Amino acid sequence: MIPALGAEQVLQTLAGFKEYTTTGTLLVLELVGTFVFALSGATAGVKHRLDLFGVLVLSFATATAGGITRDVLIGAVPPAALRDWRYLGISMLAGLVVFFWSPRPERQRPLRNLVLTFDAAGLALFAVSGTQKALAYGLDPVMAALLGMLTGIGGGMLRDVLVSDIPAVLHSDLYAIAALAGAIVVVVGDVLRAPPAASAVAGAACCFGIRLAALWRGWRLPTAGDEKATEVADNAGGRRD
Repeated sequence: MIPALGAEQVLQTLAGFKEYTTTGTLLVLELVGTFVFALSGATAGVKHRLDLFGVLVLSFATATAGGITRDVLIGAVPPAALRDWRYLGISMLAGLVVFFWSPRPERQRPLRNLVLTFDAAGLALFAVSGTQKALAYGLDPVMAALLGMLTGIGGGMLRDVLVSDIPAVLHSDLYAIAALAGAIVVVVGDVLRAPPAASAVAGAACCFGIRLAALWRGWRLPTAGDEKATEVADNAGGRRD
């Protein structure tokens, strides 16, 4: 009886989640996140002077890499980005808009700022949607938050690799930390039985705010080669000797 009730509860949860994804907030988050991450990828492609095909490939890869990775890991296959034509259509639209209306070479600094802003928005939206989908598929809160973080950073990582940059998550100002913070807000909202839409908005705002604040104020974790980090390592080595 208990297993039957458990299975019935899981089915009801998944049914409710399916309705939520097709008619509610999560679908909006996914599509808006796809658009802004596609803008980020396309803008990076223009910055590196790729041709039209390269910009469109980078746009689609940046917009969908995190979501595809998430769906494969939780068993939601085929991934939503490959089942729903809207993900491809939105990515191509964003790529074309950026390619044909990109700034002239002398305005590269504003272009870089656009990349960072779009990237922060995509990071926030995908961290939130990834966490909510992981929770709906039965992951425990800790793993759901980590998968939400992975969903958020996946697109930016692939974008940077494709243009031969060091991925921002490995050196940038509170990149993965911001995604994890937004995911934790969503998890806490789920534990407290808050409305999914409210949790999503709060989590996205938290992630986006932390990321922008880190960019403006230069907040970052200690990096290899920092004078303070080197001093600490030297002292530790001296104690061992």
